[in-house]
Amino acid sequence: MPLLRLGGASHEISFDFLDAGGGAFPASVSALFCPAGEQESSIRLTVFPAVQRRRYERGLLEAREASEVARHSELETGKLREQFVAVLGHDLRNPLAAVSAGVRALSREGTTERGARVLVLMEGSVQRMFGLIENILDFARARLGGGIVLTQCITDQLPAILSQVVDELRATNPDRVIDATFDLRTPVECDPSRIAQLVSNLLGNAISHGATDRPVRLSAVSTASGDLTVIVTNEGPTIPPDAMDRLFEPFVRGASSGYSEGLGLGLHIASEIAKAHDAVLDVTSEDGVTSFRLRLSSVRAS
Repeated sequence: MPLLRLGGASHEISFDFLDAGGGAFPASVSALFCPAGEQESSIRLTVFPAVQRRRYERGLLEAREASEVARHSELETGKLREQFVAVLGHDLRNPLAAVSAGVRALSREGTTERGARVLVLMEGSVQRMFGLIENILDFARARLGGGIVLTQCITDQLPAILSQVVDELRATNPDRVIDATFDLRTPVECDPSRIAQLVSNLLGNAISHGATDRPVRLSAVSTASGDLTVIVTNEGPTIPPDAMDRLFEPFVRGASSGYSEGLGLGLHIASEIAKAHDAVLDVTSEDGVTSFRLRLSSVRAS
């Protein structure tokens, strides 16, 4: 009555009426207060059956509960899957290291020209597998909450480190030309091994997607203040605009160019390494020239 007197009406109040057998009959009631004077007044009630509406509301609640159960199940499944991937990647490194050691031992013993070529191919495959495993482990750590781990220092060894990356890729891709120019005369604060991994991923991507008859170019420059800029460029098909937005997402493998090897984690891991350094990794692709650029500032947020 106070609500009716205040507002004059109440709409769609849910009621359960009892029938003669003691069962519940769901209904929706609307009430209209009709004042007629100081002593007399009336309330006009309209009762609607609400069986279908109650069933619909109950269905919505059940669907929401089922959705929550499915979401929690998917989260648990995803976590278990990522843990499995991390364990698998970790356990694969030991037998792969043994294979790599065996290949190096055979290379030192001397063999036929054909055998030497086979050993080079095997070593290239081993190094590619090592790179895939590292990307898998980094991805699993990031998804499980560990993120990309950095061991930063002020280093002047980047020229030697990046030169080694280039030499390894030249050895495993003898038919491709990699032009590298370094102007790293000032030390840079970074994690050198992670920067090497980032550059290796970018170069590997450029080799995979670039035109086979055109060189892949790498440049790395450090300023007097310690800022670092790394650019990797290749010529070939221009990246479509709709693919640019997803380029750094995991498991994107450049299907537009017909290339489908690998797991599609290289650019994603490179992007995560850049983020861990508070750096910027961007890409441009126009007129058949694609360039990835890393910009690492010596003044970073604490």
